Amino acid sequence: VQLQASGGGSVQPGGSLRLSCAASGLNMSANTVGWYRQAPGKQRELVAAITFAGYPKYGDSVKGRFTISGDNAKNTVYLQMNSLKPEDTAVYYCAAGVRNYGLGLADYWGQGTLVTVSS
Repeated sequence: VQLQASGGGSVQPGGSLRLSCAASGLNMSANTVGWYRQAPGKQRELVAAITFAGYPKYGDSVKGRFTISGDNAKNTVYLQMNSLKPEDTAVYYCAAGVRNYGLGLADYWGQGTLVTVSS
């Protein structure tokens, strides 16, 4: 199983980015998939997750700004990030087979993709 995260980069405050998490060897639509992030000196936190039934869950700090979605045909989960703030700066990781949102327990993890929000 491989999860390939992409789409990170540098953006100014207020800007947008879309992260992608493409899976091989795993049916994403049959799993709960999540995006987590970790900023320097901080603990990893849940950003957003989507269950196999298609129900989204968001961290409090990103509600109303980020949207998680899936494309079953492409076996890919996306994280659309709008109205980005400097505090969104972190390495973002995708995870599949999430079993505990808060503890970040998941069966599979992708490599991180860096998001930097700065003027």
